[in-house]
Amino acid sequence: MHGQNPVFIPGPTNIPDRLRQAMNIQTRDHRAPDFVEVLAPVLEDLKKVFKTKNGQIITFPASGTGGWEASITNTLSPGDKVLVGRYGMFSHRWIDLCQRHNLDVEVIECEWGTGAPADLFGERLAADKAGEIKAVLVTHNETATGVLSDIAAVRKAMNSASHDAMLYVDCVSSLGSMDFRMDEWGVDLAVSGSQKGFMLSTGMAIVAASEKAMEASKTAKCPRCFFDFKDMVAANAGGGYPYTPPLQLIFGLRESLDMLFEEGLDNVFARHFRIAQGIREAARAWNMPLCAKTPDLYSHSVSAIYVPEGLNSDILTNHAYDNYGVSFGVGLGEMAGKAFRIGHLGMLSDVLALSGVATIEMAMKDLDYPIELGAGVAAAQEYYRTTAGASLSKAA
Repeated sequence: MHGQNPVFIPGPTNIPDRLRQAMNIQTRDHRAPDFVEVLAPVLEDLKKVFKTKNGQIITFPASGTGGWEASITNTLSPGDKVLVGRYGMFSHRWIDLCQRHNLDVEVIECEWGTGAPADLFGERLAADKAGEIKAVLVTHNETATGVLSDIAAVRKAMNSASHDAMLYVDCVSSLGSMDFRMDEWGVDLAVSGSQKGFMLSTGMAIVAASEKAMEASKTAKCPRCFFDFKDMVAANAGGGYPYTPPLQLIFGLRESLDMLFEEGLDNVFARHFRIAQGIREAARAWNMPLCAKTPDLYSHSVSAIYVPEGLNSDILTNHAYDNYGVSFGVGLGEMAGKAFRIGHLGMLSDVLALSGVATIEMAMKDLDYPIELGAGVAAAQEYYRTTAGASLSKAA
């Protein structure tokens, strides 16, 4: 029975039975002529989630990190300068990846709990008269801190600086849960994965590349083999992969897309906002602040919550797991021991969210946290009860 409890980590997420069944397929020939009938519609329908008409969808058997590496190696050359803000663990990891590929990484240090520094990006790009900066890298949804950055503001700053740098966006924990507008925001490379908003097992990196990025891939000199855009695009055009594809995930992704479209993307985004707001009401009742500094930065897929001074958040999450069999996200990087995270994305409803709030609240009470048992649950219940059927217009 232990395995029946939901997880409240920000990914991998809970897998609906419908998707588990879709991935439970027998081996089939991925080089058969009719495989294109499975693969091509999946790649085309992914454009609807990225909200791109001309973007090239490219998938690899990998996690989101593989998508990062593919984006970097296919469009840049050793020594190229990239500009990135460090405001959480995942923006930090992207910096590390770029440095390992011998890129010239210019880092803007930001306080954790803040988002992408659009204004500072704009100032730096305006000063780059020689056009040395080839790309700006942004983490859309920083899962370490529960911060959602304004990608439109970053693009506006880049345009105001009249700079030709490409815009790369990590949307691993936002795509399929929150609105993403690749074309409107002028994103050149968007990186996601199968294990979060798509509610599948880990194992597929999903990349959307603009025409500008695809053109850059023709001259980029970073080494790549497994992650070569050219090889994958050519094979996909013929209805296949350049090597053995993750068939179960492709079939699962077909079903996941169907589920998202049946609910309606706007309704999916509204549901995530509403569930997240209930979690935030619970945190307010506990008198525990979010890591995100201001409401405009609040993520709708994960909330990072500070525990009271003198308490260790790792002890709390371990206690919840050991005593109640439920997983919550631990604090990462600067948040280690100071904050825990509640993932509220993918297959989630009001009822499931309330079970997570109740569980972590019990664990807090067990550890003598200064809370009133039931306060967070009641706050979330009141919000969900009074906003049932809320529309996207209310979420906005």
